[in-house]
Amino acid sequence: MGSPPVRTPVALQALCNRLGPNQIEEFFHRGCRSSQSHSTIETVLAGFWWELSMRQIEVSRTIVFDAPRRARAFFESTVADNIDIGRPDEVKLIFARQIRKNTNAEFATRIVTRGTDVTINAFYKHSRIKEYLKEGRALRIETVVNSPTDLGVQRRLRNLAELIDKARAANRRLLDIQRAGQGCAIETALWERISQPSLEEGRRTGAIRFGDKRVMALAGALCVALNTVIGFTNKSLRASVSQLLGGPYSAAQMTYDLRKLRLKGIITRIPHTNSYTLTPEGIRFAITYTKLGHRVLPPLLAANQQPAPIGLQRALNTIENYVGNYLEHAKLKAAA
Repeated sequence: MGSPPVRTPVALQALCNRLGPNQIEEFFHRGCRSSQSHSTIETVLAGFWWELSMRQIEVSRTIVFDAPRRARAFFESTVADNIDIGRPDEVKLIFARQIRKNTNAEFATRIVTRGTDVTINAFYKHSRIKEYLKEGRALRIETVVNSPTDLGVQRRLRNLAELIDKARAANRRLLDIQRAGQGCAIETALWERISQPSLEEGRRTGAIRFGDKRVMALAGALCVALNTVIGFTNKSLRASVSQLLGGPYSAAQMTYDLRKLRLKGIITRIPHTNSYTLTPEGIRFAITYTKLGHRVLPPLLAANQQPAPIGLQRALNTIENYVGNYLEHAKLKAAA
């Protein structure tokens, strides 16, 4: 249909927001009036009418980088961090839908490469969410809904606004999930407060030690719970921790760990409920522990074993030689 000239992107968005069910129906009926046949007139006079429904709706978001030269490196890093985005746990967060054992859906992540262009897709029932780098300078996210009922919306056109809101929310949650995985540096003071015993609210609180099997399972479970809008409970988080531990994990253990997490400032209780959410510091804790535990330390610890990457072995040998020379120069080698 096109749009009239506008001066700013904000004005263009405001103009697009004016398009709704009433405008679409008016456009449709205007076309019908201009092409009415004898049978069409008879149908209307007999008391029948048309009502539009939605078959496929696409809602997108485009974020333009202020430094396009960094766009590709950022997107490739994002793809590497989100190859599991099609898993049921991730799809549940993005689309805000319950995934049950009898949910009739195929969960998959598909990464499509055409030349130098990469697209990552996650599927839920008949719908999907797609992310790619547009023209080398903009991150584009598209939620394509092929059946409104996938998101709990009826097909009638009058429900368009509700469907758009839910699709936009899916786009936003995907960004939230990816944002949580970036810039998860954890400062020294926070690291010490979490990993060492401390006095919180006048009570001694035990350490949350990196590398402890139960702590690492707890951090991984908190990563899964990052974007649950309604928060998580003792029961829901305990199920994830137990699965990651691969063994029993009692309600009493969960209660103890939740208390420790709350006193350390990692989680906070939602008022008037039994649910919790992660604090900003808690997000950094969960992701830093999980990334270090699964993606950094295992390759480093395996560097002296075959088939460790040659580049990694050489880099570690260089560091070892440099540290050895430094200690020898400082006359500390024997003491070390």
